[in-house]
Amino acid sequence: MKVFVTGAGGQLGNDVLNELAKRGHEAVGTDRHTLDITHSEDVSRCLREISPDAVIHCAAWTAVDAAEEAENHDNVYLANAEGTKNIAEVCRDLDIKMMYISTDYVFDGQGTEPWHPDCRDYKPLNVYGQSKLAGELAVSGLLEKYFIVRIAWAFGTHGNNFVKTMLKLGKKYDTIRVVSDQIGTPTYTFDLARLLVDMIETEKYGYYHATNEGGYISWYDFTKGIFKTAAEMGHSEYSEEKLNVIPVTTEEYGVSKAARPFNSRLDRNKLAENGFTPLPTWQDALKRYLKEIDF
Repeated sequence: MKVFVTGAGGQLGNDVLNELAKRGHEAVGTDRHTLDITHSEDVSRCLREISPDAVIHCAAWTAVDAAEEAENHDNVYLANAEGTKNIAEVCRDLDIKMMYISTDYVFDGQGTEPWHPDCRDYKPLNVYGQSKLAGELAVSGLLEKYFIVRIAWAFGTHGNNFVKTMLKLGKKYDTIRVVSDQIGTPTYTFDLARLLVDMIETEKYGYYHATNEGGYISWYDFTKGIFKTAAEMGHSEYSEEKLNVIPVTTEEYGVSKAARPFNSRLDRNKLAENGFTPLPTWQDALKRYLKEIDF
């Protein structure tokens, strides 16, 4: 199978390319330097030349706070909505199946019940969420052969993320304040890539949620897990004796430019219901991840 992957320079796109190659698929990756997805003519020409069997669309504007700045609004929508629509239109015309990677930010982030993949109670809290929802609606409105896969709290070897940030802060300070009232589950892009390729090899189309297993946690819980795992690996600077992690509310932490969801719990049961193997626990993923990076 020939698969076209956008966002190949990012942490998920990079892992997807590697997973496709491992399985013997022909993977063609692009990033913003090789294809501007906001130009419909370029997208059409590129996809017609490559003629893939499937597209996995990982490219996105993901700087959530920067998206709130007025001067960035147009570019955010161009990348996440218009660019996605451009790809979906060519996929429709050429009968190519498409996978769009989305986010829990399409919901309002309130309550405590996990969000179901087929929930249509959309109410994004910020510009990033609004733009990703617009991308979802473009895909679902134009195509029949599509996967929309929502993820949360992604981390991978190929790019910056929360884990790397915490490890840097843990070396710099002896006390760290971390939000404890935003709840979700981390997603290791290496594990997610395996699942996405499992999915794209099928015709089990629709909406899905995919994160690592291991239970719903707060950013504070995740941080404690990061430091505990690092200390167990011999990095004593992250031990509880040397590093104090203090749980704080979102309000106590301070207002960010973009509103953040309190409830990022994603219901993943639809994966197993459709015969897909769920991701390992986030605890297991974290151990494997820390062995792959230098810190």
